Amino acid sequence: MGFAAKQATAVAAHLLAGAPHIHRSGQLDVRLATSEAEIAAAQALRYQIFYDEMGATPSPAMVAAKRDVDTYDAICDHLLVIDHGMPGDGPHVVGTYRLLRQVVAQMNHGFYSAGEYDLSPLIEQSTTGGQLLELGRSCVAPAYRNNATITLLWRGIASYLQTHAIGHMFGCASLHGADPRVHAAELSYLYHHHLAPPELRARALAEHYVPMDRMTALAYDQRLTARALPPLVKGYLRVGAFIGDGAYVDPQFNTVDVFVVMPVERITKRYAGRFTAGANDTN
Repeated sequence: MGFAAKQATAVAAHLLAGAPHIHRSGQLDVRLATSEAEIAAAQALRYQIFYDEMGATPSPAMVAAKRDVDTYDAICDHLLVIDHGMPGDGPHVVGTYRLLRQVVAQMNHGFYSAGEYDLSPLIEQSTTGGQLLELGRSCVAPAYRNNATITLLWRGIASYLQTHAIGHMFGCASLHGADPRVHAAELSYLYHHHLAPPELRARALAEHYVPMDRMTALAYDQRLTARALPPLVKGYLRVGAFIGDGAYVDPQFNTVDVFVVMPVERITKRYAGRFTAGANDTN
């Protein structure tokens, strides 16, 4: 991360000292933002990744501020991975997730994903299966795209799930590039092998619906296609995620989005203890 980028994502040490971290590994820790300055640093990291690196189209206000900002930032919790650095190199945000609980969404303007997908099946089952949690705006600085950073993010999410009695997590994951034809094999693979059961199957809104079953199951190499999926999508599938029906083209972010839903019970059974607090924390 260059000097200017690091300056934009820096957070004053005294702000971090005033709130506890969730987990720590070496000079990295994961925590929830407790100040506007921390959220601004996360927004700066998002701008660097989504707009500078991935080619999304910012608004004039975003260009001026060099931050990715929308109305949901004010109501969401922001999970941060902080690199506390070496002496003389202050702390800065190197990874982030945005978290929106169902109870908060219902008191405000709903879920972000509702602008792309019909969430009715998930909302109906949440009356008996625990509240929903929407994950979004996930990104990690290039130099930190490794197991240590990703594990800290997941450990932070696991703690959050326990604190708030979450039944299902969901959100959109992206394939880079806004032409669905380029992603025909990946979309078909996800549809054929990971489609959510009907009670969890969010469907892209009719005006945005892009069919995913673009190729027959025999028309692509399943192993190579699975390997070609973005790391975030592969990570979700490893923890037992399902995929919704229909993709969504997001021209602003230059992506094709797929809907991902993760039953927390499946994650708990498959990865019991892996992401919870314990002896692997270091100070």
